[in-house]
This record gives sequence, C-alpha cells and structure tokens, in this order.
Amino acid sequence: MALVPLASKGHFMHVFDFRVLPGEGDAFITLFEAFDYSDDNPMHKSSAQIKDGVLCRDTNDPDHFYLIGEWNDIVVHAAIGKQIAMDMKPEFLRLVEGGRFMPIYAEVVSSTPQDILDKAS
Repeated sequence: MALVPLASKGHFMHVFDFRVLPGEGDAFITLFEAFDYSDDNPMHKSSAQIKDGVLCRDTNDPDHFYLIGEWNDIVVHAAIGKQIAMDMKPEFLRLVEGGRFMPIYAEVVSSTPQDILDKAS
C-alpha cells in the first residue's frame, strides 16, 4: 500500500485531548461511536471536513483520549462543535471529565509531497 500523508499542508487539525470519568473509557467509546456513526452527526455533512476524525486511546491510561481530524476551515468546525454541544448534547459528553470538550487547532505547515512518498514505497 502506498504511503499517504496524515494531512495536507495548509489545512488544519483539530486535537481534542481529554479524560473521561474514572473507569468509563469503554462506555465513552460505545456512546461516542453511537453518535459519530449516526445520520445525526453534522460533522460528516460539512464540506469543510477533509478527513474524518479518529478517536485514539492513551495506551498507558484507559480514561485518556485524543480525537484528531483534518479540516480546511476551523471557523466552520467550531460552529458545528458548538451546535453539537449546545443543541444536540450527545450522551458521550456526560462522561467527559470536567465537562470540557474543546479542541486545540493546529495548522499543517509541512506535509511530505506525494511524489516523494511514492518513491519511498
């Protein structure tokens, strides 16, 4: 399989770094997937989403997670996030420790060009 960059230069990554209530990691995953995979998730309907997010679990702490995705417009992402938190209130949010579920945004400033990756594979 050919290598592909995780994200493209000029786009933005959202990085949620959060903990869930003690011992609730598995329940969080179940509730997160129920919302994420549903037709109700407005993130999947936005043309500003470049690559769908991935939920990652810390290998040393089962209650620590990261949610990472690629977008071309952080204003749109933030507006949809606010809609989800304020209006939709999915069940998984009640398991987030401290109730804070906010991303850090980072601009992708370097991404290996595809022709270089193609030569490596």
